[in-house]
Amino acid sequence: MQLSDLVAAQIFGYFVVVARLGSALMFMPTFGETQYPVRARLSFALVLCAALYPITPVEAVIPDEITAIAILLGIEVTIGLWIGLAARVLLVAMQFAGFQVGQVSGLANAFGPSLGSFEGATLVSTLMLLGSVAALFATDAHHVILLGLLDSYAMFPPGQIIVGDLAEQIVRVGNHSLYIGTMIAAPFFVMGVVLNLGMGLANRMMPQLPVFFVASAILIAVGLFILAAALPPALDFFVRDFIDWFSDFSL
Repeated sequence: MQLSDLVAAQIFGYFVVVARLGSALMFMPTFGETQYPVRARLSFALVLCAALYPITPVEAVIPDEITAIAILLGIEVTIGLWIGLAARVLLVAMQFAGFQVGQVSGLANAFGPSLGSFEGATLVSTLMLLGSVAALFATDAHHVILLGLLDSYAMFPPGQIIVGDLAEQIVRVGNHSLYIGTMIAAPFFVMGVVLNLGMGLANRMMPQLPVFFVASAILIAVGLFILAAALPPALDFFVRDFIDWFSDFSL
């Protein structure tokens, strides 16, 4: 084999790694956040793929036919997008929970507080999302993400894919994400039922009481108090669940 052929094969193998890991990093929590500049994310993905390329099982071999090359790269991109989107769907659980917290706590009504262009419920949702990303970094969960990306080659060898299994698993991830978001928001659902029931009874006993204005202030105050108490264990629960999901790539 000539030197030029060897170099070309190594470069092609690198592109195969970029096809999977780069596609996964586009949507991956912690690494693919839209707050990062696009150039910074792209540069980081290329450098990371170059660093991980030597320890991946990708062979430095160029298929003979153009069709085989296109199929190989297409499969790797599909697997990478599936990994990144599945992880993103899990992270969306915290955004869903934050939106539900804002709705139940009365932060979404017209008289609720706002900050700039963010109305109350959206603000809580965004803060919980950013807090989850920060918690993933603080607990070194991004190391687990990198290990999971490498272990994905053991579960999905290069050039092999089972589309039915990927579709089934993404549905399960969506179901589990809804479960996580509902569990985290459950205390606020209970709070909303109890407080609204109490204010309804108060209105029956005192019809002149401006229930809406009184209930809004009480809901917001109690909701923020419960949020301050429940947020640390909620973040801990999410991080543990996220790490367990990514650890499943290890066979």
